[in-house]
Amino acid sequence: MEKTIESLAISRVYRRLVPLLFVLLIINYLDRVNIGFAALRMNQELGFSGSVFGLGAGIFFIGYALFEVPSNMMLHRFGARIWIGRIMITWGLVSAALAFVHTQTSFYVLRFLLGVAEAGFIPGVVAYIAYWFPARYRSRANAGVIMATAIASAIGSPVSGLLMHALDGSHGLSGWRWMLLLEAAPAVALGVVVLIWLTDRPERAGWLPVEQRNWLVAELASEASKLTQTASLPLAKIATMSRVWSLSALFVCFLTAFYGVLLWLPQIVKHMGTLSDVQVGFVTGLPFCCAAVSMYLVARHSDKVGERRLHIAACMTVGGLALLGCAFVAQPVIGLALLCIAAAGIWGCLAVFWTLTSDFLTGAAAAIGIALINTIGQFGGLLGPWGVGVIKDLTGNFSAALVVLAIAAFLAALIAFLLPDRAANTVDTDKLQPNPVQ
Repeated sequence: MEKTIESLAISRVYRRLVPLLFVLLIINYLDRVNIGFAALRMNQELGFSGSVFGLGAGIFFIGYALFEVPSNMMLHRFGARIWIGRIMITWGLVSAALAFVHTQTSFYVLRFLLGVAEAGFIPGVVAYIAYWFPARYRSRANAGVIMATAIASAIGSPVSGLLMHALDGSHGLSGWRWMLLLEAAPAVALGVVVLIWLTDRPERAGWLPVEQRNWLVAELASEASKLTQTASLPLAKIATMSRVWSLSALFVCFLTAFYGVLLWLPQIVKHMGTLSDVQVGFVTGLPFCCAAVSMYLVARHSDKVGERRLHIAACMTVGGLALLGCAFVAQPVIGLALLCIAAAGIWGCLAVFWTLTSDFLTGAAAAIGIALINTIGQFGGLLGPWGVGVIKDLTGNFSAALVVLAIAAFLAALIAFLLPDRAANTVDTDKLQPNPVQ
């Protein structure tokens, strides 16, 4: 009977929350990375060099990092429904404004403001999932949502290419401007949906039958009680935890490879052959289809065997080897196949990584810890795109840049392999008693 209640509760929660969060993340990544596709025409029209575009693409992460921790603190204070809805509406408005940039300065400013507007979204969603799913279900729940990052790129690339081609010159606007404008609108609309649909905590879930709600609340409370000494840890003490810094270093390396590939992939593919923008859109979608499948399979296997760090290490090693191979092949078909393998490796471990960030803290401390790890990690989001742009300008091709991204992936794999398991880290958290004066 208890297992029946458990399976029914998890199934109902999954159906209620994961599909909406999945759609939100698709829109989030579409608005975050469509600038990479816009660059196929925007750079030429506005006279942007690779370094200018790379810095503009990466400066997003400075605004994102600066406001990440405060944003997640506000989410815990005001509730996910209000705060995630607010994030979506403001990022949609800023993303739409990017359609009207004309100078390097306006490009930099709006990309920075987009980072500020989006700050806290992904770690907020991860923290929200931890509020609703027991640990043994969390990796699959994370994957069900975060695989949207790959699917957004898979469907976003051909859609962006078609929009740029079909609307180019309409009402005096370039196709890339129309693409940015139209792809921003759903964020504002869905922000309103979030305010109506999401429920902050299981205790308030009137849509769950009483026995299922009681089981879920009790199960999550039981898990939280094992971490009760961390629930009220202030930011200063969370920032001294070795696990926070280990995961942050891992994430810096991960995001360097992740965004170095993500934001430059349309131009990398374009450089490999003589494809049109529409063809580039469809071809660029292939690696992300592989990434989505890999993310689901890796997360499912990770939950099944109850292991996290070696899954991450293996995936990043595969991704690094594929990027390294891609740097030294001349045949476009082989290069594309290697990019598919690289995407499957790098994206494959993303959901598993986020499970690691929520397994050693609880309550407000979990929201702060996840945000802090993501904040530090965003430096990789700056270094990857910017570094690729600088190296491309210096060498005239992407080979050396791909080698650097491969090295970042290998470093992420090494850190994951050496990461102590959670049990070893509990010694540190036991010593960190919460400050009674908050």
